[in-house]
Amino acid sequence: TGGHTTEILRLLSCLSESYSPRHYVLADSDKMSEAKIRSFEQKRAERFSKSQFSLDRIPRSREVRQSWISSVVTTLYSILYSLPLAYKRKPDLILCNGPGTCVPVCLSAFLLGLLQIKRTIIVYVESICRVETLSLSGKILYYFSDYFIVQWPDLKKKYPKSVYLGRIV
Repeated sequence: TGGHTTEILRLLSCLSESYSPRHYVLADSDKMSEAKIRSFEQKRAERFSKSQFSLDRIPRSREVRQSWISSVVTTLYSILYSLPLAYKRKPDLILCNGPGTCVPVCLSAFLLGLLQIKRTIIVYVESICRVETLSLSGKILYYFSDYFIVQWPDLKKKYPKSVYLGRIV
């Protein structure tokens, strides 16, 4: 939502036409991001005639200021909701950057890989605003992602599995 959507669209603007179709997953309570995505995709369609995308919504795994204990329940619900979506879409790659919505989607795709249904490459890009510590999503997906990208050298020192590419958004 908000800043996360802006960051991911900046990343997507650098991708070639071969990254199509794109499937966006939004929290069901996120009203702002859909308009940003549709605008981005409309401009992209002017450059790439075969540009395709879809929007899917899942229950938000954690609301702002929601207690940690209750967020476990809502995250499990969101994962259960995400499993059929991951099975339906069977993505080759998931590119995500930090909102809580990405955790259930990535864990669902990871589970499909464990079940040998579909292997998905998970690329997590920690938000540029995370200078010294990882976000909660980052702390979880650090262990499940294939590529974990940070944008600050101090994070690379603390998290050796990460890849430091400098500021990419």
